[in-house]
Amino acid sequence: MRIGIDVGGTNTDAVLMDGRRLVAWAKRPTTRPVETGIMAALSAVIADSGIASTDVRIVMIGTTHFTNAFVEARGLLHVGVIRLASPSGEALPPMIGWPGPLREAVEGRTFMLPGGYEFDGREIAPFDGARVREAARQLRRQDLRAIAISSAFAPVNSGMEERAAAIVREEFPTASITLSSSIGRVGLLERENAAIMNASLASLASEVVVSFREALQRLGIKAPFFVTQNDGTLMSADCAERLPILTFGSGPTNSIRGAAFLTGRRDAIVIDIGGTTSDIGVLAKGFPRESSLSADIGGVRTNFRMPDVLAIGLGGGTRVHLPSRLFDAAGLSDCDFAIGPDSVGLRLPQDAYLFGGETLTMSDVAVAAGFADFGDRQRVPSLSQPVRDAILARARLMIESGIDRMKTASGDVPVVVVGGGAFLLQETPRGASTLERPEHASVANAIGAAIAQVGGEVDRVCSYAAGGRETALAEVRAEAVRVAAAAGAAPATIEIIDMDEVALNYLPGETVRVRARAVGNLEFI
Repeated sequence: MRIGIDVGGTNTDAVLMDGRRLVAWAKRPTTRPVETGIMAALSAVIADSGIASTDVRIVMIGTTHFTNAFVEARGLLHVGVIRLASPSGEALPPMIGWPGPLREAVEGRTFMLPGGYEFDGREIAPFDGARVREAARQLRRQDLRAIAISSAFAPVNSGMEERAAAIVREEFPTASITLSSSIGRVGLLERENAAIMNASLASLASEVVVSFREALQRLGIKAPFFVTQNDGTLMSADCAERLPILTFGSGPTNSIRGAAFLTGRRDAIVIDIGGTTSDIGVLAKGFPRESSLSADIGGVRTNFRMPDVLAIGLGGGTRVHLPSRLFDAAGLSDCDFAIGPDSVGLRLPQDAYLFGGETLTMSDVAVAAGFADFGDRQRVPSLSQPVRDAILARARLMIESGIDRMKTASGDVPVVVVGGGAFLLQETPRGASTLERPEHASVANAIGAAIAQVGGEVDRVCSYAAGGRETALAEVRAEAVRVAAAAGAAPATIEIIDMDEVALNYLPGETVRVRARAVGNLEFI
């Protein structure tokens, strides 16, 4: 027995699964604090299934908490930054290009010190432990407990970052340290940004993980819990405390994985229509397609892994901006109304006409059109047929445009729609060969969390001239398998699911950037 939970912006979903069989599910409004909504959803699935809390063997949780906190600059710590890249890495200082409010909320103290490596592992400058120690003492005097350490080409050799971290721990034992090599890929500025973002979330991460743990304990659930990452795999609660940034984008990822489970498809476009947005992603070989571009989060460029997802402002709680005098109009022009991008979000049960509110939402329109049946239809203002048709046609056009943007070829592709707002898409959109709305589509995100596996990823710069291509690829594959096993995957179940090579033609020696991903089942499941 295992429980999957997904905490979204509008609803918190929970499912109880026995192996691959769905036993019970529940959808409850997301609350502030989030643990209240989690407890409500958990209590519902346990009561509905009739099992004892002690029968639950493992809990998997997906959350948007950290993403929202960073974008909103809420609960962030000021960060001390130690960059080991001088003298060549001083032209662009840390946090350059950050939006003003976020920089003000996060910027602490910066030290640019000698060190770093070239692409082939040669030192740019010798490591200066004395200067790192002095930087650590100054950070301690300023009580900057969140510290990010970066180094040029740290993914090739993380030795200097690790030596610097050891010195900082000696001088400042209570500091929370993030190494850029543990998060990002080749590209100093973007990887450093990711490390700073992660460090700024240190205090919040601890609070959230503790609240999750307490919520489970109050319900008598003693099983270990894991947190879903943005690549469809799991990490331990302790790892989530250290690397909360790896949860960014995990919501759409869970939905894509859930769609794969519910339909049996390994390749499709998946549309997750929630209460606030529609997230359009690509299912490739059973996992979400990864973005090949630098991820922009709250206006900050990063290069750690992120799913390739397009978010559009269309969901069940999305506001429909239409003057009341046009509710019964004989027709609407394009300039008469607008859909979103704002949403009532978690206030849907209070603000929508369906529930006695005074805000016209997409849920009101869908219920009036007969697409869904919840709330009190009699409370929805009388919308004429042309008005309903115009609004729903605009919503469908938004989705069709999103599908076109995510496709990599001109032909039609299978489309799977999931999420609590899946009722908004009734007809097969242009660009889709088929449209599937599987049973339990409304909780696909929680199902995706419940079936998540353990993964490992390796990103290396290799020289094929040294030992040959096959030898280099074999070494990277073996390392990815070792990383997955160390993360808790059963060795017999580990497989390589993705591998790519990018030739670095501007470097000598047949230099290639090689990346490999391995996944496997949790060892004790």
